[in-house]
Amino acid sequence: MVQGAMPQTLSEVTNRLNAALAPLQFSAPVACTYNPLIYARPMWEEFIDRYGTGPKEVVLFGMNPGPWGMVQTGIPFGEVAAVRDWLRLDAAIGKPVEEHPRRRVEGLACVRSEVSGRRVWEWAQSRFNTPESFFERFFVANYCPLAFLESSGRNFTPDKLRKSEREPLLAACDEALRETVAVLQPRWVVGIGKFALQRAQLALAGCDLSISSIPHPSPASPLANRGWAKLADEGLRELGITIP
Repeated sequence: MVQGAMPQTLSEVTNRLNAALAPLQFSAPVACTYNPLIYARPMWEEFIDRYGTGPKEVVLFGMNPGPWGMVQTGIPFGEVAAVRDWLRLDAAIGKPVEEHPRRRVEGLACVRSEVSGRRVWEWAQSRFNTPESFFERFFVANYCPLAFLESSGRNFTPDKLRKSEREPLLAACDEALRETVAVLQPRWVVGIGKFALQRAQLALAGCDLSISSIPHPSPASPLANRGWAKLADEGLRELGITIP
């Protein structure tokens, strides 16, 4: 990561993370790499300016952007309708340097819905009613801001990268997670899925906070398909986190 004083805002964390990621290169099967924190930076800045000032009680975070969520909107788990209609965000969204023809970035004009993101934000809306009420206590992030696409357009997750390419990526993202925690000062860091939990346990070892996880809301999970909102409630309440 970029050396210097500890960042005081999430915008500063973003600058340092982008600088650390910029020189990294990835080989096949990765054909394209998208960084929404660059091409959708105005949307991300609007999000953190409105909802990302600390302190927070809980930081929820997932693995990396989905093709119909953060890739389109720049917002973690950023299902288009939720970003537009509930979070009420509307800012410029550009294009990645190299755009895959099967995974075009259409921003808020994208008509595809990311199931995982829809489940996360529908849960937040149903429990807290307004985004202001939710973000008074919570923040939602992604561990890694990069989306990786194979030549077919299929999503490729960062845990599957070659070791020589994965390790510098994880080092940069670990540091950004530590800096995010330093800015937001949460009591709980909750990974959405097991990968996020594992990274938090490694990156935040020795920190004075509680680290745990809740199931991922992916439609590939039979458990999540039977009612992810209830699973989220149960997991958070077991940690001692109050849910309305």
